[in-house]
Amino acid sequence: MSETAAEPTAPLRARAEIDLGALRANVRALRARTPGAALMAVVKSDGYGHGAVPCARAALAAGATWLGTATPEEALALRAAGLPGPVLCWLWAPGGPWRQAIEAGIDVSLSGMWALREAVAAAREAGRPARVQLKADTGLGRNGCQPGPDWRELVGEALRAEAAGLVRVTGLWSHFACADEPGHPSITAQLDRFREMLAYAEEQGVRPEVRHIANSPATLTLPETHFDLVRTGIAMYGISPIPELGTPADFGLRPVMTLSASLALVKRVPGGHGVSYGHHYVTAGETTLGLVPVGYADGVPRHASGTGPVLVEGKWRTVAGRVAMDQFVVDLGGDEPAVGSEAVLFGPGDRGEPTAEDWAQACGTIAYEIVTRIGTRVPRVYVNGEEIG
Repeated sequence: MSETAAEPTAPLRARAEIDLGALRANVRALRARTPGAALMAVVKSDGYGHGAVPCARAALAAGATWLGTATPEEALALRAAGLPGPVLCWLWAPGGPWRQAIEAGIDVSLSGMWALREAVAAAREAGRPARVQLKADTGLGRNGCQPGPDWRELVGEALRAEAAGLVRVTGLWSHFACADEPGHPSITAQLDRFREMLAYAEEQGVRPEVRHIANSPATLTLPETHFDLVRTGIAMYGISPIPELGTPADFGLRPVMTLSASLALVKRVPGGHGVSYGHHYVTAGETTLGLVPVGYADGVPRHASGTGPVLVEGKWRTVAGRVAMDQFVVDLGGDEPAVGSEAVLFGPGDRGEPTAEDWAQACGTIAYEIVTRIGTRVPRVYVNGEEIG
């Protein structure tokens, strides 16, 4: 099927253009950095806001061999869309859809005994072994099994379940806390702990298909962490996970999403005119205001009030006053673009438009949040797709 969407016949209120050609190129660039490891395309949170299924297809076409999701519902949606190959799902809660995941051939991550028990029970119901990966907490302090007695118990019980034909231990893995801060002492400490926990599991008889700890920043900067598999999330979408060290272009990447809207109104106003709720912005003199018909219900951060950059007719404008639920205003400084003119919130930067990183800086956050939060009211328009399958 083709992932290329037809161009709209009339300007849309707003659109998030997703360049699948850029995504494929990003995957190839990331694979070139990891010649000894397979690549997992992480498509959680609807592909970081880009669309999980189209992005997963594009990533697989470019050589990714694994897919990764947070929730089981996300993983099952990939299978329902017909996506092949191994899929890892790592964020489980008691009572989750274990049996459905097992029947769909999804790898399920286990961080504790409760999860192993539920996976084993579901495997008995399904009449087939569960593909499980054991997650080690090497220092992040979130999900994952603690080293020492907890890890020994989890490994031992998983091996007993494997001997009984109820599970297949396909992976051993962990996650970094500070891989985006090169030189941070926790990186070496976590890597050492991971190696120790791997060694114990393998000494006991675990024979995993993959061992993995590298996320996007580790993929780009820590080759010693690549093991058998790297998990690339934000980097696959062309956003630098380490903006202090380099732009996307510095890492051979290109942003995939361009967010734009059509000006819904352009009008002259006098000086001293208040703009948006609370009148936190008041015009310094006679000027023109442009109404951009997207707001925080579309994922535009309210924290961008007074700071968010927007490109209109080749010039950077700034959000004037508060971002409202459905709209915000820019001061056009006397320029009078036509109603319907394009306002580009962010994109790759080729045309001088702001990037997601510019928005992150304006809002005091990270670019991950900027793209992921763009809501479902904004249609995704896919370009540069290719025939797949």
